[in-house]
Amino acid sequence: MRNPFGRLKSLPWAILLQVALVAVAIATAADLLLAQGLTLLMDGVGQGLLPLLQLLFMVLPLAAGFGLGALALAVLERWFNRVYLDTGVLWALVPCLALVLYAKKFLPIPSVLVTPSYTVLVGVLLGIFVTGKRHWRRW
Repeated sequence: MRNPFGRLKSLPWAILLQVALVAVAIATAADLLLAQGLTLLMDGVGQGLLPLLQLLFMVLPLAAGFGLGALALAVLERWFNRVYLDTGVLWALVPCLALVLYAKKFLPIPSVLVTPSYTVLVGVLLGIFVTGKRHWRRW
């Protein structure tokens, strides 16, 4: 009888955690810069544009998650090209990113968008699987 957890044991978990660390570090730096830019933008905005900014703040976490997932896949493809990318590796990248995001919550780093939330996690899923579509069919 075939072991259903055999595939989980053969995934490159250490490399995927390194990819998640690099991607979250880059995204955190971009998040800090974006927070500074949004602070400057909010100071100069009149009352007429506030509803538009509220709509923007609803969409930004999903976009940040999408960018984080796409960034993690780009880092994996460029710097860790020894890893054979298939659907299992893409799915394994999702909990690695979630784990690093959760661990980042305990560090004293301020963050606006790159936080462990449901919206960011959905964005990460979309970012990984939309940008990694060419790796879906590989077995």
